Amino acid sequence: MDRFQWSDGIFLPQEELVLKQTGIHLYDGEAKTPFEGGEITLTNFSLRWRNIHEVTRCILLQHSFVILVEEEPTRFGKSPKIILHLTSAPTDKAPGPVQFSSKSFIKIGFRDGGRSDFLQKILSVISHRAWENMYVASPSLAGPGGARTPRSTKAGIVGIERNMQEKQKELDQSIAAAFADLQKLMGMAREMVDLSRSISSKIQETQGGISEDETVRFKSYLLSLGIDDPVTHETHGTGDTYHRQLAVQLATMLEKPVKEAGGMMALSDVYCRVNRARGLELLSPDDLVNACKMFDILGLSIRLHTFQSGVMVLQLSSFKNEQIVKDTEVIVEKYGCLTAEELSQVAGVPMVLALERLLLCESCGKVCRDDYVEGLRFYPNWFLTKTNETC
Repeated sequence: MDRFQWSDGIFLPQEELVLKQTGIHLYDGEAKTPFEGGEITLTNFSLRWRNIHEVTRCILLQHSFVILVEEEPTRFGKSPKIILHLTSAPTDKAPGPVQFSSKSFIKIGFRDGGRSDFLQKILSVISHRAWENMYVASPSLAGPGGARTPRSTKAGIVGIERNMQEKQKELDQSIAAAFADLQKLMGMAREMVDLSRSISSKIQETQGGISEDETVRFKSYLLSLGIDDPVTHETHGTGDTYHRQLAVQLATMLEKPVKEAGGMMALSDVYCRVNRARGLELLSPDDLVNACKMFDILGLSIRLHTFQSGVMVLQLSSFKNEQIVKDTEVIVEKYGCLTAEELSQVAGVPMVLALERLLLCESCGKVCRDDYVEGLRFYPNWFLTKTNETC
């Protein structure tokens, strides 16, 4: 009982009423106390007991002292009880009805019933630990001299272990729910693949029975579903055979997007696009790179190119560095000077590729850089184009 302190009963900011119950007895350990037949108030911060004939003062127990809540087995002729195991009282605790107690737990007796509901509520409150972000802001919870000080919420080793167990239990529940959702998603994905195959076969079987517009619309639906029958290790094994088949499929899929991107696409963007299209049959970065290295060997329409900085891109096989340099030079001359960010907006390419284009153009002597406080800015190389003009 020495963990209780006197209180005026006024709620703190953000303190909320959870439950009120009458006919409550308090026990210090196994011993009865004078606090009998009163009203108990449960909030998200504390537990309050008051005599029903006294409205101006009550006794208060902060939830931060509670390390374990358990239900005492009901005995014949005895009122149902709940046991609260408590941490030791701090030396700076505000005054209360009892200054010292050798007991490390109290009991709450429910003469008028209601134990089950109260037990459920207090377990929920203790698990949420809303008081951990609370600062003392009223005289009833103030430190010595009424100063507003943060109240320690450490509950000892037992409390820490219990808190860890509760968090682990919540994590286990979240993981179980996530896996249940994943199973549903995989089931739906299989249904979508089966649907796409069914629609595709019906289109082939009913040549002439479906109008051209309907055929185009069906095919667009199929494309939106992703890659039909993606190349996997299960279907094509491992090693060169797998990477060759994967390269052919990737080249077929990526040729149009690379053209629409201006003839060049960053490998990071390629990775996201490919895995989005493959659904659950995701590619690893290593498999993607190894397959892209096969483009040149197989003579496909796109190829893997690595800039001097290490940035990897996919280019159309017809797309040459000379064309990149020429196009970039024309844009820089048109605007007078550009940063990588500005070129990115003008040319409609990612900023990393815009910078690589400018650096490539610089290495060919077509532009000059100005490295100033706001970053790199590139200008036309007038040393080559205006050598006959006087300064």
